[in-house]
Amino acid sequence: MTQVMEKISKDMTIEEILGRFPQKSQKLAQELTNTGLHCVGCQAATWETLEGGMLGHGYAEEEVDALVVRLNKILAEKVDLNTITLTARAAEKYKAILAEEGKEGWGLRFGDKAGGCSGFEYILDYSEKAKEDDEVFSSEVGVDLHVNKKMMPRLLGCEIDYVDGLNGAGFKITNPNAKGSCGCGKSQSY
Repeated sequence: MTQVMEKISKDMTIEEILGRFPQKSQKLAQELTNTGLHCVGCQAATWETLEGGMLGHGYAEEEVDALVVRLNKILAEKVDLNTITLTARAAEKYKAILAEEGKEGWGLRFGDKAGGCSGFEYILDYSEKAKEDDEVFSSEVGVDLHVNKKMMPRLLGCEIDYVDGLNGAGFKITNPNAKGSCGCGKSQSY
């Protein structure tokens, strides 16, 4: 039996898109924002369809179709559920921050804590060395991730990326274990 992957369509609302695909909500929200739909996360116009919202903001039908293609490419990206990944872009940014702080060679502590409107918020912090109860993941660009072993069931499969655009910059986490996410994608539930 072949499993059919659910897809995003232009007649879905922004709220429906982020709610139906919480495991990819960070990347989807970033793509929507990069496109110019700045209402993602502010609860404004989340009831509009993707097509209605874009056409109402002066976008052409072709631009709506192109966005739907990009959003579905994000959904189709494969995830390695046995590791935690730091993209090259995120590793390079973190190494630059370490250099500014005089902490070259330090690792990146990654975890989550209770908080936010959906239950848990991510934690990113400096980590001089791994603790006894940490799992260590090495990135291809030379930054080690230190993750408390108790958090592993919630965090395995995560990808940590860095985005820098007109609408803000920062580290973004995609988590395949998320079952729900707030509208802005800053907190999640499992």
